[in-house]
Amino acid sequence: MTKRVGRERDTAVVVGAGPNGLAAAVTLAQAGLKVTVFEAADEIGGGVRSGELLAPGLLFDHCSSTHVMGAGSPYLRTLDVAAHGLEWCWPEIDLAHPVDSGGAGALYRSLARTADGLGADGPAWRRLFGAPAADAEVLTDAVMKPLLRVPRHPVRLARFGLRALQPATALAGRFRTEEARGLYGGVAAHLFGPLNGPAAASVGLMIIAAGHRFGWPVAKGGSAAIARALAGLLTAAGGRIETGVTIRSLSQLPPAATVLLDLAPSAAAAVIGDRLPSRVRRAYTRYRHGPAAFKLDLAVEGGVPWRADACRRAGTVHLGGGFAQIADAERQIHRGRMPERPFLLVSQQYLADPGRSAGDVHPVSAYAHVPHGYDGDATAAMLAQFERFAPGTRERILGLTATSTAELERGNANFVGGDIIGGANTPLTLTMRPRIALDPYATGVPGVYLCSASTPPGAGAHGMCGHNAARSALRALGVH
Repeated sequence: MTKRVGRERDTAVVVGAGPNGLAAAVTLAQAGLKVTVFEAADEIGGGVRSGELLAPGLLFDHCSSTHVMGAGSPYLRTLDVAAHGLEWCWPEIDLAHPVDSGGAGALYRSLARTADGLGADGPAWRRLFGAPAADAEVLTDAVMKPLLRVPRHPVRLARFGLRALQPATALAGRFRTEEARGLYGGVAAHLFGPLNGPAAASVGLMIIAAGHRFGWPVAKGGSAAIARALAGLLTAAGGRIETGVTIRSLSQLPPAATVLLDLAPSAAAAVIGDRLPSRVRRAYTRYRHGPAAFKLDLAVEGGVPWRADACRRAGTVHLGGGFAQIADAERQIHRGRMPERPFLLVSQQYLADPGRSAGDVHPVSAYAHVPHGYDGDATAAMLAQFERFAPGTRERILGLTATSTAELERGNANFVGGDIIGGANTPLTLTMRPRIALDPYATGVPGVYLCSASTPPGAGAHGMCGHNAARSALRALGVH
C-alpha cells in the first residue's frame, strides 16, 4: 500500500531541468507529490538540448547525441515517452571505427552481423559479448542502480563483473585484427580514462552489450525531444517548470517535503551552505572531475568523404586509429597533456534522422577528448583526424563552429572544466560517487538529495541518476 505524506508535506522541488532533474521530477510527481522544477537557463534540457546552427534547417545537438543507454534505460523504458513525442531512430550501422589500412570495424545491433564482419575475430567477439548482450536488460537494471545492495541476479552480474573488472587492454588482447581491437577500444575510451587500469573494461563492455540489445539510436528531431517528453510527462502528472531562475541558496526555495539538486557536487555544496555536514562538504568540494571535451559542429556538403564505406553508413564514427594509439591518447589527457592525435567521437545523426539536414548539406558533430580545463584550440588536430580517414573533408565544410571546454561549462554549469561525464571514472567512482556512502544521493541534510550525473550510474541521457535519487527521497518520506 502506498503511504501518502501529509497535506502540508506533499510538495517537492527539483533544481535543474536536465534529463536527471526531469526524471526525478516525473518520479516524484507520479508518486503523488506536487513538484516544481527550477532551471537557470531559458530552456530545459541541460545536456539534451538541440537547435539550428550554421545554416537554416541544420539541426545540431548541443551535447548528448547518440543514446544507447537512453534507449536501454530501465526507467525510461517504463514511461510512455512515445505519447509525448520521443521517437528513437536507428542508422543502418550503429558505429564504425576506421583504421589506417583503409578498413573499418562495424558495430551493428545484430551481434551475428557484427561478428561476421570482423572475420577472424568474429568468434572472439561472440565469446566476449554474446552473454552480456543476451543479459543486457538484466545487466542494465543492475548496474544502473547503486551497487551496495543484494542483486536480483547475482550469477549473471558476477559473470559480467569478472570481465568488467579487468583492464580494457586485457580484453583488447583477445582480438588479432586492428579493426576489432579498434572497434572495442573506441567504445572503451568512453571511460575518459586510462585503458590499462582496473575496471577500465567495464564501460566498453556495458555499452557494447547494450548496443547489441538496444542499438545506438538518436532522438527524432534532436536530443531535445528527450527533455520535451519528460516535461510532458511531468506536466501530465501535475508538475510545473520555471525557467530562467538561478538558485544559489536553499533559502530561495519554497517550503517542500524534499529537494533534489541536479547540480555538480561543488555547486550543490554552495546551494546547501552551512547546513551541509563538514564530511560531506569536504567530499563535494574536493570532488574530482574528469578529462574534458572540445566540440566541433560542421556543415558538410555531401557528407564526410570517408575512405571506409562502413563509415558512410554509420551514425557514430570513432576516430583514433589502432587500440594502442587510442590508449596512448587517453593516457595523455588523463595526465593533463594534449595529444597530437586526440580520440574523436563523430556523430552523423542525419543518417538515422534525415530531417536534420538541409538538402545535401548535413550536420556533423565531433568531440575530442582533451585534458580537464584545456584552454587551447583543438580544431586543427580534430580536422587532421578527419583528413586522416576521410581525405577531402575540409573542402566540403561550408561552415564550422568550435566550442571550447570553458564554453561548454558556460553553456551548462554541470560541465565543470569541460567534463561532460560528471566526474572522473576511477575504479571507486565507477561504482560509488560522489562519496562513499550507503545512499550516494543523500547529502546529509534531511530531505535534500543530489541527483546529477555525479551520482550513480553517471553520465548519459538515461535519467537513472534522477530516478534513483527520487526513489531514495520517497523512501525517506514513507512513499512506496
